[in-house]
Amino acid sequence: MIFKETQRFTQWWLWVILLATVAPFVYGIYQQIIIKEPFGNNPLSNAGLIAVTLFTSSILVLFAYMRLETKIDAHGISMRYVPFIKKNIPWSEVASAKVVKYGFVGYGIRLGSKFGTVYNTKGNKGLALVLQNGKKLCIGTQRPKELEQIISKISHQKNIPQ
Repeated sequence: MIFKETQRFTQWWLWVILLATVAPFVYGIYQQIIIKEPFGNNPLSNAGLIAVTLFTSSILVLFAYMRLETKIDAHGISMRYVPFIKKNIPWSEVASAKVVKYGFVGYGIRLGSKFGTVYNTKGNKGLALVLQNGKKLCIGTQRPKELEQIISKISHQKNIPQ
C-alpha cells in the first residue's frame, strides 16, 4: 500500500443541521407518546411521528456511516464511497492522473463537473482521473501534497500522463 486515506463527514455545521432536523421529532415522540400530550397544533398520529423520526434518524445514521476510502498501490487505485460505490481501477485503465483543485461542487457524489463524477466529503482538491475509455472521475482528498508526490512517482513509473 503506497497511499491510504479515509475521509468522513466531520463538518460541525453539517452535524448541527442533521441533529436540528432529528431533535424536534425525538422531542415530539417524548411529548406525544411518553407524556401523552399532542405535539403541535395539528399533531401527527403516533405511527406517523415514529415513521418521520425513524426516517430523519436514518439520514443521520447514514451520514455517520458514510466514508470515502482511497487506496493506491502498485496495481492501481481502489475507491469506496461507503455504502454506495466501490471501484477498482488498474493502472492499465488510467490515461491520465493528476491532483487538481476543483472548486466547490458540493458534498457527496456529484455528476457532470469538468472532472466527471466527483466523490467528495469535504474540501476542493482531489485526484482527477481520465480513463482509457474516456470516462472521467475525481476522488476528493485532504492530503493533496502527499497524493501529488505519489501520483507523480507512479505516473513516471507507469508512463501515465499528468
